[in-house]
Amino acid sequence: MTAESRNKTPGKETEPAKEMDVREEIQELKHSMQLQAATQAGVDATQVATTAGAQATQAAVQAGTWSTMIVGGAGLVAGLFLGLALVATSRS
Repeated sequence: MTAESRNKTPGKETEPAKEMDVREEIQELKHSMQLQAATQAGVDATQVATTAGAQATQAAVQAGTWSTMIVGGAGLVAGLFLGLALVATSRS
C-alpha cells in the first residue's frame, strides 16, 4: 500500500489536496483584500473630489453674490446721482 492510498479515506481529501485548497483560498483572500483596498482608495478619492467641488461651488456662489451686491450698490448710487441731476436740471 502506498502512502497516498493510506491517507485517502472515503469522503476525505488527501493532505496534499487540502494544502492546495488552503493555498488557493489564501490567494483568493489576498486578491480580495487588494481589490477592497483599491475600491476604498477610489471611494476616498471620489469623496475628496466631491467635497472640493462643493466647496468651489459655494465659493463661486458667494463671489457671485458679493459681486452682484457691489454692482447693485454702484447702480443705486449712480441712479441717485442721476435722479438728483435730473431734478436739479428740471428746476432751472
